[in-house]
Amino acid sequence: MNSLLKMFEDPEAVAQYQDGPARFVPGLESLHRMSNVLLAERAPDDAEVLVLGAGGGMELRAFAQAHSGWRFTGIDPAEEMLNLASTTLGPLGERVSLIKGYAHDAPDGPFDAAACLLTLHFLPREERIETAAEIHRRLKPGAPFVVAHSSFPQDGEERSRWLSRYAAFAVASGAEPSMAENARASVAASLGVLSPEEDEDVLRQAGFMDVTPFYAAFTWRGWVAYA
Repeated sequence: MNSLLKMFEDPEAVAQYQDGPARFVPGLESLHRMSNVLLAERAPDDAEVLVLGAGGGMELRAFAQAHSGWRFTGIDPAEEMLNLASTTLGPLGERVSLIKGYAHDAPDGPFDAAACLLTLHFLPREERIETAAEIHRRLKPGAPFVVAHSSFPQDGEERSRWLSRYAAFAVASGAEPSMAENARASVAASLGVLSPEEDEDVLRQAGFMDVTPFYAAFTWRGWVAYA
């Protein structure tokens, strides 16, 4: 387990988790709104939705607030993050089943839609394909899958330039410079980030069709694809 994953089992780090994404991910609330729109294009009013990497509960809360008839299954390997998700959801948690584990631990469904936000960048390429394929297997034909994570050009100087911009945006958003630099160093050392073109190929290899980008913000990209 790399250092970035370990922090999700650290109670002190998890207690401060929700301050991080808004500072490091440009337009996080808009990303949630766009994801809602894309999922709702095909998901029915009583949809069953699979959310991978659901720890923290931020996207679950956004989805549940926007769609009162949807029910959710949230999967995450970190117990502390699932506890935080339960707290974040409050009464909305009545419509959410939280499961500790990975994609292969999710119920078979079939689900009407799925989402995986700020998660797949933790996995190397082959594991990403396997994980996305597990999600694909659990979706109804034609169901939407929304995915967004760290994805930017990986060629030498360009990679370094974008990592610097990642840290600079966090500082501009209120993060302490030392915290932003530590995050930059951790991403550089621990994450096997892919280029946007490689990420799109991962989704296609997992069986998804009509892979379409909908979100691009500094070092982050998002796509919608269909089972």
